[in-house]
Amino acid sequence: MPAPRPARRPRTATASPRRRRPPRRRLGPGMLTALVTAVVILGGTLFVLNHPDALPDAGRTAPARIAPPEGAPAPATAAPPPSGTPTAPAATTPAPTSPGPSPTPQPSGSEGAPAQGTGTFTLARGSADPVGHGRIRRYRVEVENGIGIDAAASATQIQGILADRRGWTNDRRNGFQLVADGDYDFTVKIASPATVDRICGAAGLDTRGEVNCNVGDQVLVNVKRWTTGSPQFDGPIDEYRALVVNHEVGHRIGHGHESCPGPGKPAPAMMQQIYGLKGCKPNAWPYGTDGHYLGGPSVP
Repeated sequence: MPAPRPARRPRTATASPRRRRPPRRRLGPGMLTALVTAVVILGGTLFVLNHPDALPDAGRTAPARIAPPEGAPAPATAAPPPSGTPTAPAATTPAPTSPGPSPTPQPSGSEGAPAQGTGTFTLARGSADPVGHGRIRRYRVEVENGIGIDAAASATQIQGILADRRGWTNDRRNGFQLVADGDYDFTVKIASPATVDRICGAAGLDTRGEVNCNVGDQVLVNVKRWTTGSPQFDGPIDEYRALVVNHEVGHRIGHGHESCPGPGKPAPAMMQQIYGLKGCKPNAWPYGTDGHYLGGPSVP
C-alpha cells in the first residue's frame, strides 16, 4: 500500500491582488439620439450667433426694451388709425393733356345785355381782304360805348361770318370787305335796345327793344340778341350771331322774308326765326355745305 502523500501547504500570496474593472456601459438607442440632437442644436446656435442674417425675419427676436425709470413719461407711440378711416391716395403727377382747339374770340359782356348805352360808337380799326365775287360791298363795324362789347373782336367775328362758304358769297354775285377807312357801303352797328329802337324807330320800324333792323346804310344789331340769342334757336350763341348777320345783310343785297319749307327742314336764314320755326329746324346759313340754297316760300 503506497504511503499517503503529504498535504500541500497553501501558497503564500506575494503579489497584490488584481482590481476588477467595472463593466463598460453601452449607450442605448434613446441616449444616442438625445446626444446627437444636442450636438446639432449646439452647432446651429453657434452658427446663428456668428451669422445673424441667417434667421428669417419672423424668427428674429426683437431687442429687449429697457423700461424707463419710475416716474418718467412713457415715450409717445403713433396710434393706429381707426378702422374704416380712409387713407390718402399716393400723390401722382397728372398726365399732360393735349391742348384743345382755340375757342372763337368772344366779345366781352356776354353775361348780360344792358338796356342802354351812351349813344356814341367806337369804330373797329381792323380791315380784311375782299371775299366773294361780283359786287364787293365795303362795310365797317361799330359798337356802342357802354354796352361791354369789344369792337375789334366783334369785327373779326362778323368778317368770318360773311366770308364763310355757307354765306351769301356762295351765290357768286356778292362779295364783302371789312374796312376802317375810306368809302363804305354800310355799317354794322351793335347797340343797346334803347339805341336800336331810336334809330330804327326814326325809319318807322318798331323793334320793341327786342329785335334788329336794317335801315338806310346801317345794319342795327340789338346787343340783347347778340349776347343772349333767342329762345327759339337751339344752338350755340355763335350760330345765332351768324343768323343775325346773314339775315340783315341778306336784306341789304335784295332778299325778303321767307317761311318754313316743310317740317324737319332747315329754316331759311331769311325767315324771322325769333317768332317761331313752324316745324323747321334752326339754321343760321343761306347755303348748305353742299352749296344748295336753303330757302323757303316768300312772305308777302
